[in-house]
Amino acid sequence: MTHPAVEPSRRERNKQAKLDRITAAASTLFAEHGVDDVTTQQIAEAADIGAGTLFLYVRSKGELLLLVQNAHYADALALGMADAEIATTGLDAVMAILRPVVACNRVQVDNGRTYLREMAFGDPADPQRAAALEIVARTEAAVAACLTRHDPASADAGRLAHVISAVMFVELSTSDEPDVETLVARIREQVRVLVAH
Repeated sequence: MTHPAVEPSRRERNKQAKLDRITAAASTLFAEHGVDDVTTQQIAEAADIGAGTLFLYVRSKGELLLLVQNAHYADALALGMADAEIATTGLDAVMAILRPVVACNRVQVDNGRTYLREMAFGDPADPQRAAALEIVARTEAAVAACLTRHDPASADAGRLAHVISAVMFVELSTSDEPDVETLVARIREQVRVLVAH
């Protein structure tokens, strides 16, 4: 017996609408000015809420950046996974997954770096940090699946995917390179050493 979907209450819809406005305002301001040059007051004003209300939804600007970037990262991962399906080699499949993630990280270089720092070293109790780490785990699982699909004898696909993820994150964290294609080419050269063609 199936039960009809329960409609969210007006209160829940209003909360979601405010969160959507906060996320959209932060996304726009962070992209235009960078996370370091945007205040929570500016975000609250752009979202048409009080500054105190903002902190009912997120505890810090870092958590807000994670919220915004997680949505972009999840979209990039979905795009990469679709592109990987048509790749003809393991290396091409892996890079198909990584390329949109790299592009997402480079929309605003400082935001990308801050996102990685918040993900790696942020508050362990932050639900947005947990969501970011879950997206990383999904990325690694997608890479491992590609490696296995293109080389069924690969016994260590999960560990190799973790190493590939680390290569990408180190490159993104340390490079000042704003050009996505140059950065992808550098990551590809490192991944090529690890992946059977």
